[in-house]
Amino acid sequence: MLRLEALYLSHGSMAIYTAAASLHTTTAPIDLHFTSQLPSGSDNTTSGAVVILHGLFGSSRNWGAHSRTFSRSLNRPVYALDLRNHGASAHTRPMTYSAMAADVVHFIRKHSLSDVALIGHSMGGKVAMAVALDPALPTSALSKLVVVDIAPARGKLSDEFEGYLEAMTRIEAAKVSTLVEALKILLEYEQNPDVCAFLLTNLIQKPNASHFRIPVGLIGDSIAELGSFPYAPHEAQWGGDALFIKGAKSKFINRHNLDTAEKFFPKMKLETLDTDHWGKPHEFTKLVEDFVQPV
Repeated sequence: MLRLEALYLSHGSMAIYTAAASLHTTTAPIDLHFTSQLPSGSDNTTSGAVVILHGLFGSSRNWGAHSRTFSRSLNRPVYALDLRNHGASAHTRPMTYSAMAADVVHFIRKHSLSDVALIGHSMGGKVAMAVALDPALPTSALSKLVVVDIAPARGKLSDEFEGYLEAMTRIEAAKVSTLVEALKILLEYEQNPDVCAFLLTNLIQKPNASHFRIPVGLIGDSIAELGSFPYAPHEAQWGGDALFIKGAKSKFINRHNLDTAEKFFPKMKLETLDTDHWGKPHEFTKLVEDFVQPV
């Protein structure tokens, strides 16, 4: 499971997350923190790059193992980004898909990436779709789109996410000192230990003052935006190759929104894996590798 990886990092290796910028508002794109994996024996850092976007409450570090695997198997440079208000990227308003997509387009431009294979999970999948549909994206920038268990639908975000934010707010107010104390509160909202472990990768432990590295209040204020999407089907379309991967035990891609996805992405194909919204089984890696293909 992607989300377990970061929980077991040493305290020292987690230090990069503790210096997030103060909360501010900007209409300009921001520079995103990222991790990279470059193919062995190659000086290629730009052509055919794989760019990975995490989901809500995640970070680039959740994709470390996949980044290494894709770089090796696809012989491509791989960049996993921290979207705004996540990981080590700045805390800033607005937290909209248009703003997050602009950040990613800015990253692609700044690093001169071309023929990008863009992968996004959940919230990151919506950002990836918004990037593909963004008129500011250079024509040669994007060649492949992989959207993991999300659709370009407009609607209310699942109640579970609001519950997670309520739990995080309570944890910060309680000024807990340990993961055990935080987990006790979180278990009132979520019993899946893997999901709890994933959420608690965001907790910075301090004696009587533990807090989350993500801006819990700002994200809470943005819940309505995170359930939305910046385009209607008649407003934009991307004609490139798109792979949508659905979890069979998840309802995020369903018969009600699949038609909408096809209107935005007429060349899309859909694959279903025996997993829930959070899981990334071995078959996921093979699907992506077969779709993106080595260079």
